[in-house]
Amino acid sequence: MKKITAGITAHVDSGKTTLSEALLYISGEIRKTGRVDHGDSYLDTDTIEKNRGITIFSHQAKFNSGDTVVNLIDTPGHVDFSCETERTMAVLDMAVLVISGTDGVQSHTVTLWKLLKKYNIPTFIFVNKLDLNGADKEMVIEDMKAHLSPYCVDFSDRETMLEGVAECEESLMDKYFSGEDISDSEIAEVIFERKVFPCFFGSALKQEGVEKLLDAFDRFTVENKKPSDFGARIYKVSTDKKGNRLTYLKITGGELRVRQEITYTDADGIENKEKINSIRFYSGEKFDSAEFASAGDVCAVTGLTKAYSGQGLGFETDSPQAVLEPVMSYNAVIPDSVNIFDALKNFRTLEEEDPMLRVIYNEQQKKIHIALMGEIQLEVIKQSFPERFGYQVDFDTGVITYKETICDVVEGVGHYEPLCHYAEVHLILEPLDRGSGLQFELRCREDDLDRNWQRLILTHLEEKTHIGVLTGSPITDMKIIVASGKAHLKHTEGGDFRQATYRAVRNGLRKSKSLLLEPFYSFELTVPTENVGRAMTDIMQMSGSFSQPESLGEMSLITGKAPVSCMNSYQNEVVSYTKGKGRLILSVCGYEECHNADEVISQTGYNCDEDIQNSADSVFCSHGAGFNVKWDKVAEYMHLPSALEKLKEKSEERILSYKRAEDFVSRAVEDSELMEIFERTYGKIDRDPRKAFKTVKKPVTYKRSDAMKKSGEEYLLVDGYNIIFAWDDLKEIAKDNLDTARSRLCHILMNYQGYRGCKLIVVFDAYRVKGSHREVEEMHNITVVYTKEKETADTYIERVSHQLGKKHKVRVATSDGLEQIIILGNGAERVSAREFHEEVKLAEKSIREYIEQNFK
Repeated sequence: MKKITAGITAHVDSGKTTLSEALLYISGEIRKTGRVDHGDSYLDTDTIEKNRGITIFSHQAKFNSGDTVVNLIDTPGHVDFSCETERTMAVLDMAVLVISGTDGVQSHTVTLWKLLKKYNIPTFIFVNKLDLNGADKEMVIEDMKAHLSPYCVDFSDRETMLEGVAECEESLMDKYFSGEDISDSEIAEVIFERKVFPCFFGSALKQEGVEKLLDAFDRFTVENKKPSDFGARIYKVSTDKKGNRLTYLKITGGELRVRQEITYTDADGIENKEKINSIRFYSGEKFDSAEFASAGDVCAVTGLTKAYSGQGLGFETDSPQAVLEPVMSYNAVIPDSVNIFDALKNFRTLEEEDPMLRVIYNEQQKKIHIALMGEIQLEVIKQSFPERFGYQVDFDTGVITYKETICDVVEGVGHYEPLCHYAEVHLILEPLDRGSGLQFELRCREDDLDRNWQRLILTHLEEKTHIGVLTGSPITDMKIIVASGKAHLKHTEGGDFRQATYRAVRNGLRKSKSLLLEPFYSFELTVPTENVGRAMTDIMQMSGSFSQPESLGEMSLITGKAPVSCMNSYQNEVVSYTKGKGRLILSVCGYEECHNADEVISQTGYNCDEDIQNSADSVFCSHGAGFNVKWDKVAEYMHLPSALEKLKEKSEERILSYKRAEDFVSRAVEDSELMEIFERTYGKIDRDPRKAFKTVKKPVTYKRSDAMKKSGEEYLLVDGYNIIFAWDDLKEIAKDNLDTARSRLCHILMNYQGYRGCKLIVVFDAYRVKGSHREVEEMHNITVVYTKEKETADTYIERVSHQLGKKHKVRVATSDGLEQIIILGNGAERVSAREFHEEVKLAEKSIREYIEQNFK
């Protein structure tokens, strides 16, 4: 039989667990359905889940659909536990996204959709609660096509399904119009390729429409290939009621047997060899023990004491780092009767089980700090301690988890040379786009430093949470490049490079201009229309931004983003001034520049010069003794030349070489004697000489996959308003007159198109313009598109890039953070607003230089 691992996910209160219960009941797996609000659901088995009436931990069950065995994983819907949902996605063959028929696509629905796209998971959609007053099927369909994908297809009846599928896939369209039959397997294949997203409709509570969804698991799913070699991916770690450590995993290849020895590396980089003590197949709270698990099975095992969530075993690699991150930090208040190190051990146990929990121990203050998503997650931790560890833990008032980054490229140097020790490390720190996190790269010749030492430096970069110099907050959004280093044949030990690496990072941070970042919420605020003015004023006072309010009858919807620190407690105010009619939905959308950085830095009172645990200074040796050199004097003592200066020299040499070649070619075109010399060296030119010497400039920062190497003409799609509001000069113009900013952007793009020579399409979003129709205007050498009503620029660009990407190279210039990942999964190449701005400036500079050189 076919084996499928299916996840079910949704915005909180969309009826996700109720749908899981209905699937299990109709398939005959359970005899009666429970209810989340009654605390007796089959899958929400934890005491805390029953008390709160929400899913907090992922749970699994198994049912059959025709000839298909479905391993169902019910994931948390609340945003505080999104990381558990994301970890689960790494083991899914397909997913069911549940959307409320009364609420439509909500903010967390979009976040989940982006994650499903990131992990390339085929997805069914179930629109639930259509039995309730206010539910509107057609409205939800339009909402899904506008905010999720235009390829959402109604599978309510076969004719509608076939017509919708044919519109999404060209090969099936030909069969449809020629009257040929389209098989279930053909439909399953386009669903598997994420070209179609089947939509089902009904009420999970009344079990309406659920049978069609159940039938689809058998008809429209594709089983992943299963290698013969052993492989598995861990998605969850927990403890059973007897204290046994359970490691939940999916077998992706081969098989796993009881007493089989597994070799793996733990989170500290230490290799472990441990035997599997038992294998359990869970369904709700119950489980069956087995001697083996084969490819496609989802099970829990005992015996792996150091494995962690997201880890790959066998041929599998670790899952990508989670996109979602904790935004709140709390200080733990431990009872006097409990040893601090025993408490730390208990916190570490919870940290292993919850990927969204970060435990930080302050050695100097002897305090435990935790970083997490929100108050509900904090309540779960507080309840866990007396139940599992026998004592109560309290927490002080939470504070925002800030981060720091840099604004310019710098070189950090760390030297560690007390007597009989030696290591020097040169790092280059480069700022990256928001949301990029920390990236590490080796760019050091092995002739200069042995490969083993280089890898050790990389290990030391990755093992520590490096903090900034403004508030002592973790650093992010930068690339740290190992540029050069030096070891001593006799005196260098591993710990020497740890010291040198840490000091080099810190040294670079001290040299650069730093920027404080704070977490932002994306929000959906629904209020009575008479309260719109109050709401907009509040958002502006909270340093937030928002789009034009959308009328929803007597209510209005305002969407935007604002700092977490300002909006964390705004829900209570909304309830108060709307008399209970308003609703605020929040979802963490990443980090941006802190709106009150000076105030936060002052309140924190962090002094980087006094932080001896994170020193930017270096230690050198003279006359048999080590001595300390302050960070700003290290360049005078370092043993290796500046790595950054060497890179600049190479860049200058490359530019000079290019200019010389360009000059030579230009003169060859105009000079017949020089052309004869050129052809004797490089061969006969059979086409127009000017075209023969035309140089195609390739930006060195872009890496193209094999899928990108296409022979057709290059297209550049530009998300107009995103670029306007991402470029400071255009943003300032837009404050006074948006039409002027739009005209200015088009003028810039005309010059750029002439320089680049590509087909350029700029798209402006008219999604909320009532009655608007798509307009296409040819403006000199570029195409300007205004989207129609209910069509976002993102949606248009996604569809067009998908179509053009089959034959052409497609680049998309935008600035939408996670949207960039989603739009460009079609094989297009993303260019961030910052990168595109640099390209345009370079083009303008080159054009001016050419004019000055040739016409003045």
